[in-house]
Amino acid sequence: MFELIKRKNIVLIGMASCGKSTLGVLIAKELGMSFIDTDLIMQQTYGKPLWKLLDDYGSDQFIKKESHVICSLDCTNTCISTGGSAVYSEKAMTFLKQGSDIVFINLSHPNIEKRLANTDITSRGIVIENGKTLLEVYNERKILYSNYADYTIEADDKSLENLVADIVRLFTKESDPI
Repeated sequence: MFELIKRKNIVLIGMASCGKSTLGVLIAKELGMSFIDTDLIMQQTYGKPLWKLLDDYGSDQFIKKESHVICSLDCTNTCISTGGSAVYSEKAMTFLKQGSDIVFINLSHPNIEKRLANTDITSRGIVIENGKTLLEVYNERKILYSNYADYTIEADDKSLENLVADIVRLFTKESDPI
């Protein structure tokens, strides 16, 4: 038997394609939490896919809109999957830190590249400044992810089941059988 140690939110941060949304759904189910994906809320709030928001407003305004969505969240006992660029907003991350434990899903750059290989990056709505490579963005964000994270989960060479188990273990303790 397991009992939940904390009733704070669990926030998943990391690069696009590291598995935040998929993991978030599974973690929420395992721990009896609600689930929120801030990318989906962005699209619902502004009525456009992420790539179109980025195209229409540019990186700076996109990040401001993302920050607004995050700072509007009012939830507890929720697993929250953020957009990869959420760490660019100190305001959003400070807000999340107040009532949440932040988990960085650390997937290596080669694995990110592999997962995005057959994807047009512009169609994903990934905030990448003109002229920057995905590696440069990865290196820049990895520092931010590490700085904001309460926990870091190494995701390379781990199955989805193992990743979920690793994260769930952070927030549960085994209780004595009755």
